[in-house]
Formats: sequence, C-alpha cells, structure tokens
Amino acid sequence: MKTALPLSLLILVSAQTANASSGEAWAEFEKTVEEKCLAAASGMIENPEAVVDPFGSERFGLAIVTGKAVGADARISHICVMDKQTQAVELGSELGEDRVVVELPD
Repeated sequence: MKTALPLSLLILVSAQTANASSGEAWAEFEKTVEEKCLAAASGMIENPEAVVDPFGSERFGLAIVTGKAVGADARISHICVMDKQTQAVELGSELGEDRVVVELPD
C-alpha cells in the first residue's frame, strides 16, 4: 500500500505532462501546415493568409489559403493538404469568390 500512493501520483503527473506536450505538438503541427501551405501558394497569391484545421484528417494537415491573386484584382482561395508523414504539400485548383468566400478575423 505504501507504493500505491507514489505510483498513483507518478501516473497522474505523467498523464498531465503527456497532455501538455500533445497540445504543444498540435500547435507545432498547425504552424508547420500554415508555413508550408503559405509557401506553396506564394507564387499564386500576394500576401497569402491561411486558415488551418488544427488537427487535420487522419493522414493530412488541411488548410484554406486565401488572398489577392497575383497579377489580378480578384481574391482567390486554394485548399491545401499536407501529408502528415512526408510533409509534402499540394494545392487544389484556384477557387474564385464565386465558389468560396473566406473571411478571416482581424
């Protein structure tokens, strides 16, 4: 019984540490998706902005990248996917404001 309390405390502290680090890991994942998607869209969108799904799907990080089209006055968006294993990024086709409107908070 003497070891039960210290063992219980160790398990509790370990669970809290794991929970905190997983939160940090998800924040880092979200940052990586944002950086890679913004870089992929930089030749198509002037000063692109991204809205990142904080967890993505089972295999992919997901984001919508939006902004002013390079060389045009139109606002466009692209759906961006990042493979969680390889971190390879792909953009979907250009979506004009007639297809989707993305409003970002200030």
